[in-house]
Amino acid sequence: MNLAFRIARRYVFAKKTTNAINIITGISVFGIAVGAGALVLVLSVFNGFEDLITSMYSNFNPDVKVLPAQGKTFDVDSAFLKKVYAVSGVALVSQTLEETAFFEYKNSQDFGTLKGVDALYQSVTGIDSTVREGLFKLREGQQEMAVLGLGMRNKLQVNVDDLFSTMVVYMPKVREVGMFEQQFRRLSVYPAGTFVIQQEFNNKYVLTSIEFARRLLEADDAVSALEIKLRANANVDRTIQDIRQAFGADFVVQNRYEQEEAFLKLMKIEKWLSFAIVSLMLLLVAFNMVGALWMIVLEKQKDIAILKSMGTLDNTVRNIFLQAGGLLTALGIGIGFMLALTLYGAQKAFGLVSIPGNFIVDSYPISMRLPDFLVVAATVLLIGLLASVPPALRAQRVSALIREE
Repeated sequence: MNLAFRIARRYVFAKKTTNAINIITGISVFGIAVGAGALVLVLSVFNGFEDLITSMYSNFNPDVKVLPAQGKTFDVDSAFLKKVYAVSGVALVSQTLEETAFFEYKNSQDFGTLKGVDALYQSVTGIDSTVREGLFKLREGQQEMAVLGLGMRNKLQVNVDDLFSTMVVYMPKVREVGMFEQQFRRLSVYPAGTFVIQQEFNNKYVLTSIEFARRLLEADDAVSALEIKLRANANVDRTIQDIRQAFGADFVVQNRYEQEEAFLKLMKIEKWLSFAIVSLMLLLVAFNMVGALWMIVLEKQKDIAILKSMGTLDNTVRNIFLQAGGLLTALGIGIGFMLALTLYGAQKAFGLVSIPGNFIVDSYPISMRLPDFLVVAATVLLIGLLASVPPALRAQRVSALIREE
């Protein structure tokens, strides 16, 4: 243990001659502790929302999605599917077809997105776990059924318990039609259930069988995307790379993150902006530590002069107070982390902070990650060391000899 650290430790933890210094030092440590705890909790709340939204998206988005690089649809046959299944790591492949359509139910009308899915879609995404009323059923005998997002259900005022009312779906005809011919194809479908995932999906999608969507679009083998579920033990990055090589430049292959890249990037920006704001607040709180260390320097001027008279270098004196600031900061970080862990446990167990309104969860989700602790510790320690610089430079300028009056 070097001399500077031993003296710094004594200056920090020994009783001061003036009680005000003890109070100011305690306030500075408490401020750092609150700031460090707040930084951890802010990042943890954003982590919780990220995990929640990712889990919600996973019930609608597949592990891997294959889209055409140009155009909206492409044709799929058995040979094409065989090429997909030949890729190691691929477990299931679902064909989907979506297009904007106009919906009418009794006296309500609205635009939305019709998404036709095959029988494997349920296994690929787990969409059935999001159904809040009715059933996830796309066909019953020869009768076509539909499952609506909660937003579409509300806009169309659909009653899934009404077994006698159908929803009419309108789609513009692909082929050129005469002036007096119907411009739209229309087919009827019975609402079977309502799913709740995320507002964007809820307000947009109506799910039907892919056969129903193809009849509306007059496209026998067309799909908008292939949605792929990977095996549990698959190497995700390697499997996606193999899929890209298998399909070539004519197709875009997206992993789960890339399917919602814009939204998830926005969340990360908000997360680190919040981190920056709290860090700036902590920087202001650190002025308390400047005051505490400055008062310690003033109190220890005689000790510093004696040390210099004994041959202690200016750099050593400076390091004493830099390390004293580091000790105060480390103490604050430790207390802050314990405070954050306590509040984390209380939030997980009792839901201390609730979310008003009809959100998918009752209280704020929270998820702690080790890298966040490391980032917070480094940030707070840097702020603490910066706050220690002015008092350390002041101590360095103390003269070796103090004139006695």
